[in-house]
Parts: sequence; C-alpha cells; structure tokens
Amino acid sequence: MESKKLAALLSSLISQLLLLLLLIFPSSNSFDSNTNSYANLFPLLHHFLSSQEISAFLSLFTFSRKRKRTYFSELDSESTHEDGDHEHGPRLSEWDRVTRNPDSYKTFFRMSSSTFEWLSGLLEPLLECRDPIGSPLNLSAELRLGIGLFRLATGSNYSHIAGRFGVTESVTRFCAKQLCRVLCTNFRFWVAFPSPAELQLVSKDFETLTGLPNCCGVIGCARFELDGKNDCKLASDDKDQDDRIAVQIVVDSSSRILSVIAGFRGDKGNCRILKSTTLYKDIEEGRLLNSSPVIFNGVAINQYLIGGKGYPLLPWLMVPFVDALPGSYEEVFNTANNLMRVSAFRTVASLKNWGVLCKPIEEELKTAVAFIGACSILHNALLMREDDSALLDVGDYSLYDQGPQCCDADLEETLIERKASDIRIALATRVKEFQKS
Repeated sequence: MESKKLAALLSSLISQLLLLLLLIFPSSNSFDSNTNSYANLFPLLHHFLSSQEISAFLSLFTFSRKRKRTYFSELDSESTHEDGDHEHGPRLSEWDRVTRNPDSYKTFFRMSSSTFEWLSGLLEPLLECRDPIGSPLNLSAELRLGIGLFRLATGSNYSHIAGRFGVTESVTRFCAKQLCRVLCTNFRFWVAFPSPAELQLVSKDFETLTGLPNCCGVIGCARFELDGKNDCKLASDDKDQDDRIAVQIVVDSSSRILSVIAGFRGDKGNCRILKSTTLYKDIEEGRLLNSSPVIFNGVAINQYLIGGKGYPLLPWLMVPFVDALPGSYEEVFNTANNLMRVSAFRTVASLKNWGVLCKPIEEELKTAVAFIGACSILHNALLMREDDSALLDVGDYSLYDQGPQCCDADLEETLIERKASDIRIALATRVKEFQKS
C-alpha cells in the first residue's frame, strides 16, 4: 500500500474510533478534550490515542514520500475557485517572498518553516480528501494549510486573506474551517489527559519546581471575546450577559495542555464551570487522579490539581490560603501555588497570541469553539516540535482572568473542605521544608 494511502487510512481509523466513542458517550456542544473518561472501557484504545507515538509514526510517511510539492508560487492562474469563478487570479509574488524567507513563517503562521512543512505533510491526506460537492478546489495541501493557519495566526478577515492568497473569499472560509475540522476530529488526541504512567512524570516536574508532591496539573479558565454581530452569542436568559466564551484548561509545568473544555458563558464562574464538566465527574467518581497517595506527616496526599481563588478547596484541588500572614507557612504555600500556575498563565497568553483569539471572534459560536480547539491542538503540536514561535512569557499576572470567586459551600462541601484543608496544611509544611533544604 502506498504511504500516502496508508497515512490516510490510519488517520481515518482514528477519526472513526473517536466518533464512535462520542456517539456512545455524547457530550455537550463544548469542545472537551478529556478523553480519559473512556479509558476504563477502552484502555488500549485510550493509550493508543493519548500517545504521541502515532503522530511521529504518521510523520515518517509524510517525510518519506517522493512527490512533487506544489508551493504557493506555482498556484497562479491554474487554480479553480470554489464558487465556479474560473477567472485567472494574479500570481502570488508576495507569497513567493514569504515562502523564500523562513522567518516570515513565524509572523504569518505562528510556526517555523520546518514545522509548517511537517504539519503540511501530516495533514495532506485529510486536507485534500474533501472538497465542496461539485466544486473541486484544485489547491495543494500547502496552500490549504497556509490559508487556514493565516486565518488563525493573524485573525485577518476572509476578504483580506482572499486577496493575499489570490483565491475567492468562499475558498478562504472553506480552508479555515476545514483545517479546524481536521485538527479537532483527527488530532484531538494531541490534547489528552495523561495516562497514570505519564502523570508520574508530570508530578515529578512539579515537585522539582516547588517541592509539592503528587501534583498532576494546573487548572485555569480563560475567556475570549465574541462578536455579537455574527450570531456568536451563548444561550442565556440574561439579556445583559457579556459577549465572552469561557474555556477551562489543565496544563503541566511545561504549559502543555492536558485538558481543554470550551463553550461556556463568559459570565459563569470558574467553580460552576468546573462542576459541569466531565473532568470534575471523572475525578469525583475515581476515574482520574486515582493513583496511590503520598503520605506526609501522617496525611495521605492523593493526586491533585493546583488552582486559583476562583476554585473550591477539594481533596484533589489545592487553592491559595486566604489572608495569609507574611512569613507564615500559608504565605509560603501561596507563593508555590503562584509559581506553579505560571504555566497556565503562559498557556492562556500563548492562546491569545493567535490573532483570531486576541480580539472578538467574528464567527458563529460553533466555529468559534472550533477555533479555540484548533489553536489548543496546535499549541501542543508546537511544544512537541520544540517550536516556540507562538509561545509567550507572562509579565503581568493580573491579565489572567480568574473569573468570579467560588460560591459559598453547603454542609457536605464544608466537610470535604476540612479534609482538603488538612492536605493543604501538610503540603504547606512540605514546601517550607523544601525551601529550607
């Protein structure tokens, strides 16, 4: 079997398996990368999907293909437009200059030229396999990817992109949405909650950073502006709601996204968002963060996440102390908490560095969620490639939107919080000892 067909077959198989799982376990319209909820039923499949080995395997085929690549400079008057317009377009002399200058890829595509070529080869069978019915585009995978990435990276409107690439506006819309569809359907395993073995490595990195043991990630919530003029509002009875979409993420110490769930109203608090997600349900029911605890000072410390003040204190979710006194162990813990959450701050800042997300998203809600999901997947792909083109350092933590404070707890939650408080005190003591050593 030809390598190109084999790569397409493997990608198609992944897509069908994911679709089958989604049909068996339906979720909301939100983009939810927390695939580990299926792990208990399909452990082998989950390991297959959560591993990055398959992406490397597919990339071998894309690098070894012997074919003639069609670059932007070759796509001139021979291009056929989606809407039947066969009028010859201008040669893409401007894009000739772009493709000949490796540094320009970071500006226009938020990635290096080598990453662009790698991604183009990896996605080619999927980008070229579906054209609008009755209107073949006759565009190479490189051009399709370039148009889609330019939309995500710069946030330019479709008419501007059409002029830059020498195609019609309808073609630019198709290419941008097709790229998001391919990424969110076939490569969402690039954003997957780690297996128990992988979580051990995540915890080790956090412990090296602050001395806190058994931490499996940092949870946070980002909010992106929506353009209300484009039917991009979320359902709500509140006529005065803000035009924002909330996105919950979990990251490791390297800012790799472990879970992303998008599609919530922006005025909804972090606490309420968390409790309405599959991630919360999976942890509460013991399907995630269920490895053996670490014992410290007689306290069993189970696997947990680190969060900010917008989240509740739970046995598996450690948040800062309120009104910690200077020099106290509470303040020491809060400092460690802030240090660990820098990875989440950096992830949110990097996502908002994509041009389409740094301003009000001019799309319908479903497409806006797909854009967020696609940028999250690309974020992890860049980290996997050790490509820092779209990554940002955070200078001002106040820019990170924590959302409203968590609501008051009921009696049952108070009892749970007491257990969580004992764990947090033990962890705070551990941090202080770590700093002394």
